[in-house]
Amino acid sequence: MEIIRAETAGFCMGVDLALRKLEAILREADQHGPIHTLGPIIHNPQVMAEYAGRGVLRTDDPEDVAPGSTVVIRAHGVPRSVRESLATRGVRVMDATCPRVRTAQRLIAKQAEKGRILLLFGEQDHPEVKGLLSHASAGAYVFDSPERLAEMDLPAGPEFFLAAQTTQDREEFTIIQDLLKNRLDRDFPVLSTICDATMKRQQEAIELAGLVDYMVVVGGFESGNTRRLAQVARSAGASCVHVETAEQLPLNELRAFGRIGLTAGASTPKKIIDRVHSVLASL
Repeated sequence: MEIIRAETAGFCMGVDLALRKLEAILREADQHGPIHTLGPIIHNPQVMAEYAGRGVLRTDDPEDVAPGSTVVIRAHGVPRSVRESLATRGVRVMDATCPRVRTAQRLIAKQAEKGRILLLFGEQDHPEVKGLLSHASAGAYVFDSPERLAEMDLPAGPEFFLAAQTTQDREEFTIIQDLLKNRLDRDFPVLSTICDATMKRQQEAIELAGLVDYMVVVGGFESGNTRRLAQVARSAGASCVHVETAEQLPLNELRAFGRIGLTAGASTPKKIIDRVHSVLASL
């Protein structure tokens, strides 16, 4: 069996930076009090389990963090109100928000200050989206597909601007942009908030899907960017499976194929990808 592994598979810059910051805090753990992350610092359960074993506490409700503790803001960012609440309660805040997400937050805030309403291509319940929406002070509409946007009743009067969750599909975003041009029949600002690393990974997955008999995508099931890698691979015509670990591979099914493409989400550790690669190569 031939395995073709995507060059972009694995950690992106934002994930790597977030984990480096957490590691730096752990090296000085005696200076920080109890160490928490608000939700998973990245969307990978295996990574979170390792940090739990080293004493890092996952907290979903910021009100549960006691004064004197340290909170690491996850790579996805948090709403402004959460950050402000933690700071006023005597909690030390260490910001590990991805620089790309911070840029998106700033760009959205600038447009909102001009009274424009945000049209956001993203997943309503995703933590990054919740953070982005907190900067849309003039109001916002969220949709996860062109079809969902088409169903929305947008008022005729206000000015709008368009942005996307950083891990969204660039091709779908272009479709949405064209749809809005026809619908609004006027110019509106379009923010380039989709991460370059996301676009590169998706493009490589599409290209790889055209070269192989089957695609394997590795990463957390809660990881939006990983799910979209599987989605774009299937859209390119490839059969595809999304797994978190090598133990979840459908080995009997995979034995029927001679060439398999392997890629992974931006929050997937190299050692997990290597393990999947090794198991595939042994078939």
